[in-house]
Order: sequence, then C-alpha cells, then structure tokens
Amino acid sequence: MLSLVLPKGSLEKATLELFDAADLTVRRTSDRDYRASIDDPRIDRVRVLRPQEIPTYLEQGLFDLGITGRDWITETDADVVSLGELQYSKATSNPVRVIIAVPADAPWQQVSDLPEDVRISTEFPALTQRFLDKHGVKARVVPSYGATEAKVPDIVDAIVDLTETGSSLRKNGLRILDTLLTSYTELVANREAYENAEKRAAMEDIALLLQGAIRARGQVLLKLNVANGGLQEILGIMPAMSSPTVTPLAGGEMHAVESVVPKRGVNTLIPSLKSAGARDILEIPISKIVD
Repeated sequence: MLSLVLPKGSLEKATLELFDAADLTVRRTSDRDYRASIDDPRIDRVRVLRPQEIPTYLEQGLFDLGITGRDWITETDADVVSLGELQYSKATSNPVRVIIAVPADAPWQQVSDLPEDVRISTEFPALTQRFLDKHGVKARVVPSYGATEAKVPDIVDAIVDLTETGSSLRKNGLRILDTLLTSYTELVANREAYENAEKRAAMEDIALLLQGAIRARGQVLLKLNVANGGLQEILGIMPAMSSPTVTPLAGGEMHAVESVVPKRGVNTLIPSLKSAGARDILEIPISKIVD
C-alpha cells in the first residue's frame, strides 16, 4: 500500500533502531543496500536514501511516506504533509540546529556585523541565502559537499552547518553567531497520498507505533505487592505517568501496585520501596507507550 523512504547517513542507525523498537524492523541484505523491506501489510516498498533528497521525492510523488529533517524540508521548500516530529537525532533525543559559525577570534558579534562579500560555506545554500537577505547581509554563499567546518578560515570566512551538541564546532575553533533553524526529525507524506483515506489510515498507524516507541524510551514498568497498611506510603513514593494502578489481591490483605517510571532513578527507587514495605518487586522493560 505505502512506499516508504528512510534516511541514509547520520540518521540511519537511529532510524533503524526506532523502527525495530516499533516492531517495524527494516530488513536489508547489507548496510550498503538502498532497497529494503518491512514485514508489514501496510508497507510494500522501502528505500534508504539521502535525507537531502527525501522532501523533493515525496513532493513529486515518488514515495508516499518518509523520514527527514525539518532542515531539509525548509531548504528544499518542499510541499509535504507533516505527521509530526519524531524526537530523536543521530546521538540524542535533542533537536539539531542549523547555525552560522565564525572563527572564535573573529571580530563579528552578530550577523549584521558580517562584512560585504563575506564567504560562507554551507550545505544549505537556499536557507542560508534567505537568512542573509532577511538580515541585509551581502555574502558569497559557497555550496559545501561535506567537511564544512574544515574550510574555515583558509577557504571561507564562516559556515552555516548543523550542530547537535556544539562539541565539533568548539574542537575546530569555531563560535556560533546565530541560529537559523531548530530542526527535529519528522515523519512526512506526499500530499496526494495523504488525502487518500486508506493510505492516511496506514500512515497514522505507523506514526502511532513510532511515537509509542519514542515515548517508551527511558521508561520501565515497576510492579510490586504491598500490605494494606503500607499502601499509602508506597503511593507517596511511587512516581507515575498519571497515577499508579492499584489492585486488591485475592487474600484481601495485600494490594498489587504497578506504574510506569523513568529508568533513571530506579536504582534508588527500588530500595526505597522495599524499605516502605514493598515486596515481589518487578522491573519490566517497555517497548511502546501509546495513549
């Protein structure tokens, strides 16, 4: 039913891990194979291509559904439908930023300080030019095809590039001057395909599974038993997404309590629960959380 295109390159590993967690495992003969498959009746064709190309291919109707970054959607100005942000990137769950950076010892403190004919290297020439026009800066925008940071100061005066943590910029002696765009990964669709009721339902199913897998990251399910007299103390300690589930046990003198809690902190939470009277404590991994 759906043709799907996934990003190759820096987002590839994190994307494949997300699809695996969502029970939509992507199968390929090798990590160099651009053709793939997913054992799901809603998906009949899968390709793995550069994220720069994906918005245009979706707009042209070559694929129904795909994953790319807001940065490339903005750069290409593609007319696509967003089914929502997928809050992950290549190293963290944080967004990436498209920034303009200059040498740390450069005299410029803001974009308007940049001199006329300043040379700027970037993989985002259209986005960069729109930003410079907005700020009244006349620059020479030089398209980059990789290793953008290495071109300062010998080849260009500044760069517009992606950063997730900023560590690579600092390592290369660069300082951020401004942010052009904050970008999450997004699930996006061809507009005509999205207007097809059957295809839209399939797209929304896939979005539900992916978002559920993301929500489950860093969460576990804790289950325990506690005597009636200790129940309120346990409930005072136990965190929950909404409120813990409490069920009386058959004997009448005990309750079962379960709650989804952050994995971080479980190492101190479990001993506290034990000290408060909890017994039979179970910590269970979670693959998806769906509202």
